[in-house]
Amino acid sequence: MRGTVSAKLTDFLAQANSNIALAKQNNIQFTPSILRENLNKLSGLMSDSPAVTYIADKTLTLTDRSINVRVYSPAPNTALPVLVHFHGGGHMCGSVELYDPICRHLASIAQCVVISVEYRLAPEYPYPAGIDDCEYALIHYADLLDDVKYLPKVTIIGDSAGGAICTSLSMKSLTDKRINIDQQILIYPSVDYTLTSPSLDSNGTGFLLETTRIKWYFEQYFQSTDANIIKQASPLLGPMSAQLPKTLIFTAGCDPLRDEGIAYAKALTAVGVDVEHHSLDDMIHAYMLLHDLVKDECMKTYLYIAKFMAKV
Repeated sequence: MRGTVSAKLTDFLAQANSNIALAKQNNIQFTPSILRENLNKLSGLMSDSPAVTYIADKTLTLTDRSINVRVYSPAPNTALPVLVHFHGGGHMCGSVELYDPICRHLASIAQCVVISVEYRLAPEYPYPAGIDDCEYALIHYADLLDDVKYLPKVTIIGDSAGGAICTSLSMKSLTDKRINIDQQILIYPSVDYTLTSPSLDSNGTGFLLETTRIKWYFEQYFQSTDANIIKQASPLLGPMSAQLPKTLIFTAGCDPLRDEGIAYAKALTAVGVDVEHHSLDDMIHAYMLLHDLVKDECMKTYLYIAKFMAKV
């Protein structure tokens, strides 16, 4: 069933759809640079960027690479819950800098230490490079907090592709005991790379994120047509166990990824995982990056996250 979008987004989507139609008319092909530039333009809709007492850029150094992170704490001398953040962007776009306003809101509203991870992106670094970076940051997060007080339990959070990374790490935690996750927070997550959910058809055009672009993202990410690899990488199709972490999940009614997010919430619930699911029926994919247009919905999401974090 196709979603019905909020009137708050009508003008924004009219402009976006006009631009998409013009690009198709002129046969402008997707490229990483064009899509990265387009996503970065959404920074202009996140003008509300609260002050946070402690913000520091840090680096995890490995033998073959470095992983940059940004650490936030609203009260560095107070032991607060830890929230490890993986940004969205189709595994190809997005950055710590673009998501800086979101991480500031998370730190200040949820009163937690936020660690935002700058993981490697496709197509330069295809699957599973980005997951490997996020896994390393998660395992070694305490190394980044030598000058910040924190509580020992850890929650992971991600939107879209960041949600895919969260659920992939949660799936891996069932067999890899180095990975400890107490909770996961998923915002319109991507959890099924096989592109079979009904909402990919019903919501696949007209709502900013289009199914053709999702397919292209995944082609760049996997650089493989091996159906087994793609299926095994899909958390929705992976092992389900009550040992998976407690989960807070948000879906958007006008999102092509809506149905796989709902299916993931139901699958976790069926095996006994504690799941809290909120559907914002008139929102689109990436609404958290459109803060100035849908401030009430964004703040509602942050408040749900704050309540969830208060129970960790």
